[in-house]
Amino acid sequence: MKNVIFIFGTRPEIIKLAPVILTLKKFPEDYNVIICNTEQQKELSNQTLEYFGLRADINLDCMRENQSLSSVQARILTSLDKVFCENKIDAAVVQGDTMTVLCGALTGFYHKIPVFHVEAGLRSYDIYEPFPEEVMRQMTSRVAELHFAPTEVNKEALLKENISENKIHVTGNTVIDALFCLSDEVVENSKRFFEDKNIPVDDKLVLITAHRRENHGERIDRIIEAISYLAKKYSDHTFVIPVHPNPNVRGKIYDRLDIFGNIHLLPPLDYPYLVYLMKHAKLILTDSGGIQEEAPSFACPTLVMRYETERKEGIEAGVSKLVGADYDKILEESEKILSSTKDLTRLKVQNPYGDGKASERIENIIRNYFKTEQG
Repeated sequence: MKNVIFIFGTRPEIIKLAPVILTLKKFPEDYNVIICNTEQQKELSNQTLEYFGLRADINLDCMRENQSLSSVQARILTSLDKVFCENKIDAAVVQGDTMTVLCGALTGFYHKIPVFHVEAGLRSYDIYEPFPEEVMRQMTSRVAELHFAPTEVNKEALLKENISENKIHVTGNTVIDALFCLSDEVVENSKRFFEDKNIPVDDKLVLITAHRRENHGERIDRIIEAISYLAKKYSDHTFVIPVHPNPNVRGKIYDRLDIFGNIHLLPPLDYPYLVYLMKHAKLILTDSGGIQEEAPSFACPTLVMRYETERKEGIEAGVSKLVGADYDKILEESEKILSSTKDLTRLKVQNPYGDGKASERIENIIRNYFKTEQG
């Protein structure tokens, strides 16, 4: 039996690792799964675990108010070092590009434990877009033993960086797997949640998320101005904004958008509630990475409020468009959708990010890896 530790700290990491964890747990004779939560997003991460019927074996409580990137990195590294010293670990699995991912990969490397990187090979090639994630994922790639690339584009990026081809496996993105993990009961509860809040979820729903570090400051001001204009012009539409708790974002959004009757400002939503909104939205405006991948499964057009994206497959397939924090571009592209009916704006192409079977492929690759190592 192999002791495999999954290290995560944010909600998106859990969403994308949960299907892999659940798949490995189907084989208790082969894997002892250790779930380690750095609690980079404490409430959100633990809440999301519950929806998948999972609970962390180890909680690290690494976050402090107003901490710098270097201080949180030092705290997570130190905490993970203790975990690795106190547990026999045969492999460490990380996902994506957060501080937790980098620290998990570095700790595995320092202990000479193989690191398996889920969602490997995403690149924008601008170290400040997204910041600091672009550098974190590039650094993680330098120490990973197995790279689970969602697409062929991601594989090509890794090959260009001289990653050995036999370590790269195109699997699809596990975020699509996660969509199929939600029970009918959970989806029905999501419907009641919005009914209780008197939020109409119909054919004129617009979902908006904005939180990324590079969009703080003047950029969030321009985004808010664009939302204000759209809410006024399309007063028959409902705009739902789950507001990130970061004070650089939260204060400005509430100060300037809470006055609109057709804008509903909500706390960060549980994963099933967010999926429910994506499923029914007419349009999505976001700077989130995960939503770029999930929205095409629901045929929903998506405007990406970033100037660079590491998820270029969606742009090339036409399921999403880059609009940055450009006021005019946000309005121009939004109005193309909002001025038409929902049925005429549905996407006609398949989701380029996966088919819902990525976690099965990953488990099989891990199994073969251990067999090869033993042989």
